[in-house]
Amino acid sequence: MKKIFSVLAAAILSLAAVTGCSSSGGSELTKVRLNEVVHSVFYAPQYVALANGYFEEEGLEIELSVGQGADKSMTALLSDSADIALLGTEAGIYVINGGKEGSIKAFAQLTQRAGNFLVSRNDEPDFEWTDLKGKSVIGGREGGMPELVLEYVLKQKGLEKGKDVDIINNISFESTSGAFAAGEGDYTVEFEPTATSLEQKGIGHVVASLGTESGFVPYTVYMTTDECMNNNPDVIQKFTNAVYKGQLWVASHSSAETAQAIQPYFSETDTETLTEIIERYKEQDTWKSDPVYSEESLELFEDILEEGGELTKRVDFDTFIENSFAKEALRAVTLD
Repeated sequence: MKKIFSVLAAAILSLAAVTGCSSSGGSELTKVRLNEVVHSVFYAPQYVALANGYFEEEGLEIELSVGQGADKSMTALLSDSADIALLGTEAGIYVINGGKEGSIKAFAQLTQRAGNFLVSRNDEPDFEWTDLKGKSVIGGREGGMPELVLEYVLKQKGLEKGKDVDIINNISFESTSGAFAAGEGDYTVEFEPTATSLEQKGIGHVVASLGTESGFVPYTVYMTTDECMNNNPDVIQKFTNAVYKGQLWVASHSSAETAQAIQPYFSETDTETLTEIIERYKEQDTWKSDPVYSEESLELFEDILEEGGELTKRVDFDTFIENSFAKEALRAVTLD
């Protein structure tokens, strides 16, 4: 078991019991503190739900914060600094295997593919994964999904970490693109809009999609504590309804329309660039069209963790995944 798991588990186990879930502000809306692991176009359906007022329609006011890492988002959730977290499935598995079984529930899935891309310093229109032999790649923190998916893809391509490819793991998530721009690594793994930004600046070129290569995995999901879910099931249902409306809207609208809708949340990126990014994500079928989490997808996810040496034991699907809110949203929600 790698260092990241023990550090995260120790931090989680030292937290006090959670005491809350949501609070009402001065308005009629119920405030929900949502912590997203990063701020990325990768989560477009969520921003559509925010932009189109779907959370307000459900009586919710979203207070959004960014964790900058699944370990940090999970810590925010368990320390009662957030009511709901959008983060990788692995964080919940680490909590359960760290001795807090039943304390965390995943209740809605947002993305179904990895959302990061391999960026090269050079334009490589005929890129093959074997081109990475003898090269260095800026990955992610050990135990995190960006790194684990990268390792999984490398293994599928017959490449061995440390022998065929040097993976750089000592750079924080928010600093990887800056390090690459400064000359670190031959390649870097980046989410959007960072990958496209590196292209536009002439620093790098997107040569491969990790999402396409790794298959359908429950990459990012919404989680909450068992206590929050039990005490506020109506809030969780309303939240899930709003997310599902965002998913339906993105599925039925063009990339340009989606870009226009979410542009206020990415003011540093013009709508033309956003459209290109969204189209790239749409082409690889990144987003779930509904929030239901399948048992088969969890099995593949745990395969990836297991191959990366980060899984002590497989979790019970019904203990970790609560699909009732997602299934109710499918029954009750329609877009006008």
